[in-house]
Amino acid sequence: MKFLDSCILIDYINGKLSINEDKSNLYINSIVENELIIGARDKKDLATINKKISSFPLLDIDQDIMDLSTKLLNRYSLSHNMSIYDAIIASSCMIYDLPLWTYNKKDFKFLDILLV
Repeated sequence: MKFLDSCILIDYINGKLSINEDKSNLYINSIVENELIIGARDKKDLATINKKISSFPLLDIDQDIMDLSTKLLNRYSLSHNMSIYDAIIASSCMIYDLPLWTYNKKDFKFLDILLV
């Protein structure tokens, strides 16, 4: 079981990465979904994005995740330039106890989460 960062899914959608694992064990949340949608170039691209990510289970972003993301932002936004999106992604991994599959390890290396 892993949480997928948007950078992994961008390569998957663009055919640069093959995901051979059981997709029911690879999770995303609405933040990742929204990051991908906002990157669509046109309606055809948007349809491709939505089709490709539909096989990944979507984790709820509840108040516990938002509270933890606020704590992370208070602690790391100034010192490590943490973004709102990364804080919510990291909080999701922490609350659900999932490793994060990302290429952007520098954005998360200072946190207590497993990076793959």
